[in-house]
Amino acid sequence: MWQRLAGFVLKFRLPLLVVLLAGTAVMAYYASKVELSYEANKSIPLDNLKYKDYQQFKKLFGEDGNLMVIGVQTDDFFKADFFHDYVQLNKDLKKVEYVENVLSVPFAINLVKNDSTHKLTAGPLFKGEQFQQTELDSLSAIFHTLPFYKGLLYNEDTRAYMMMVNINKGVMNTSKRINVVKNIMALGTAFGEKHHTVVRMSGLPLIRTIMATKVADELKLFLKLSFVLTALILFLFFRSFGSVFMSMIVVAIGVIWSVATIVLLGYKITLLTALIPPLIVVIGIPNCVYFLNKYHIEYAKDGNKTRALVHMIQKMGIVTLFTNLTAAIGFGVFCFTKSSILREFGVVAGLNIMFIFLISFIFLPSVLSYLPAPKTKHTSYLDNPLFRALLNGLTALVFTYRKWVYFVTAILLLVAITGMLRLKSEAYMLDDIPQSDKLYTDLKFFEHNFKGVMPLEISVDTKKKNGVVNLKTLEKLDELSKLITAQAYFARPLSVAEGIKFAKQAYYNGDSSNYSIPNQFDIGFLAPYLRMKGGDANASKEAATFSRLVSSFMDSTRQVARVSVNMADVGSRELPILLDSLRPQVNAIFDTAQYKVTFTGTSVIFLEGSRFIINGLTESILLAFVLIIFCMLYLFRSWRMLIISIIPNVIPLAVTAGVMGWAGIALKPSTVLVFSVALGIAIDVTIRFLVNFKQELPNNNLDISATVKQTIHETGLSIIYTSMILFAGFMIFSFSEFGGTKALGWLTSLTLVLAMITNLTILPAMLLWMEKTLIKKAQKKELWNALDEEEDVDISKLGLDDKNE
Repeated sequence: MWQRLAGFVLKFRLPLLVVLLAGTAVMAYYASKVELSYEANKSIPLDNLKYKDYQQFKKLFGEDGNLMVIGVQTDDFFKADFFHDYVQLNKDLKKVEYVENVLSVPFAINLVKNDSTHKLTAGPLFKGEQFQQTELDSLSAIFHTLPFYKGLLYNEDTRAYMMMVNINKGVMNTSKRINVVKNIMALGTAFGEKHHTVVRMSGLPLIRTIMATKVADELKLFLKLSFVLTALILFLFFRSFGSVFMSMIVVAIGVIWSVATIVLLGYKITLLTALIPPLIVVIGIPNCVYFLNKYHIEYAKDGNKTRALVHMIQKMGIVTLFTNLTAAIGFGVFCFTKSSILREFGVVAGLNIMFIFLISFIFLPSVLSYLPAPKTKHTSYLDNPLFRALLNGLTALVFTYRKWVYFVTAILLLVAITGMLRLKSEAYMLDDIPQSDKLYTDLKFFEHNFKGVMPLEISVDTKKKNGVVNLKTLEKLDELSKLITAQAYFARPLSVAEGIKFAKQAYYNGDSSNYSIPNQFDIGFLAPYLRMKGGDANASKEAATFSRLVSSFMDSTRQVARVSVNMADVGSRELPILLDSLRPQVNAIFDTAQYKVTFTGTSVIFLEGSRFIINGLTESILLAFVLIIFCMLYLFRSWRMLIISIIPNVIPLAVTAGVMGWAGIALKPSTVLVFSVALGIAIDVTIRFLVNFKQELPNNNLDISATVKQTIHETGLSIIYTSMILFAGFMIFSFSEFGGTKALGWLTSLTLVLAMITNLTILPAMLLWMEKTLIKKAQKKELWNALDEEEDVDISKLGLDDKNE
């Protein structure tokens, strides 16, 4: 079959090249249309109950992740110069396109009782634009008597002040949000520079925008680095610009096809799909090394270029097919998960790994057939003294020190298993960002001063219209607020109850001791005042703003109440514990027969998404393992060979898991990905070694020892070089700013290096064990035949006590 394919490729090389290049031109057109993804929550299946709860919440109350916060910490906040500029900053922010509202101290609304109209007048506390210091001191004193804003806009103990910037939810999933966030950041930074103070900025719009921008920047950087690094290694290997140039064209075509596939399938660039183009470079180069190395070996035998090309396709076609197939399985199994972000990654990666096989299978033989035969300097690497010495050393390990190889491996496995017991599963919203990054330090600022900015939403369904404005319900909402405020990681919640308490304080002439839910006696007098009005044109706008703020915490029928909480980024391990500890207390407040309480919001969805991704990755690894087993069975048709092929690849995965445990690296989406990626790629080395072993065994009269030695020397060189390329290619990712991508880089590199070592030591050692087993079987058969013929034999060779056994 492969010989006929070789003849077909060489015979129709020109038409095949034309079709390939024309197809690449079309794919390049589509690749130019690729877009970044700005969507969140793509990790959860649409039929998930918590996802449905979140969608229902957004239907009633809108987006919960469109709030950006700006914070300062200063003792000079109410100094005239600072305050005036802070007011101007608020006004400038309101002018930014798609900024809908800004809530901060200078625009704080106060409620004032009007006895003549029996109404509460809502208006700005800080009226005007310029204030004398004495006037500002007086107004700030009044402001500090309004508990509604305490913990929300300021922290009295730490002198920290927060501004909330509400961004139009319609632009959150589009590229327009980049300019919105940049403009807000520019204004905040300019203010900080003017007053020599650090301006802190955070919130989901900022976090998602910065991370999406960094993904795009890293994609370009990693592509350049992977091309340069692999080209350099290839040149050191082959000492031929032609070989390097051909290989670079192959992977360049592969990159174009991978990006075009993203567009053609209707996907966008995400944190995961951004890894695919560099991965195609890293995975595509070994194909080129295998083909070119075999071509040079075959040409060096008799100097016949055509025969060398035919043998290259014939012998390496099946190797590269199965190495790419197993790698594609390692990635492609993600398409069976329920997580859309993993599914997209799996589909695109799996398809393009097979595309890169097709591209290299057509392009390399076709172009090599037109090029001159390789010169001596191009094949001199085959006799490199340094690598020959290394291969001789590996041969000595396998043949002479085999027991030591087993002993060291056993010790490594014991240490690895101990480390694996220390593994834990945990993910944070910002655990992929370095702790020195301003994005991380600013988030911690808000956690320290305001207990965090991550949104948690609690929906309370009263199961009847106008149930929210019932006095009993308001008391329960207030009780819930007090319960949540008492928690270490939750800020003071906002709900309609807080607005009612603010109104009661205003009714009692601003006395802060009356900031509480009205009782039956109060409500009769307070009811007329709850229909607020403005004292003038400007105040009317403020009254409307306050009314909208309060009403935004109820649905249109006043049946469902919203309790909004900002919280710390406590991680996927701690959050379920916190929520589980709250639920019994919440159920004690709200009778489940009369109320339905639902915890939702971005924080809950993030937790659910992390759980789905980790479970999906774990299931994918098991599925990949099973599929690869079937591939190996088809390829070698032997259970003994299957076991021999699996063990050298399980050991590196176990050691990597142990390293993660000892290093305190948690299992999270980015680190679990390592095992599936590494398994799919590491098995390639095993296939390369065993296929060569199988092909050469008949040529050595079925002498396993001689074939093992020959295979180490023939394939060892290309295995070492491809492992170096893979190591260098994945180590590029370790320079990422994202902790997960960084871990993926160095952990995968570690696994692949270990896989190279085990496949050049444990694998041949086990092949020799197979020979020993076969010899013993032959000896036993011979001895049993002799027993049947009642010949005198040495029974001790059988390991039996007497002849009757």
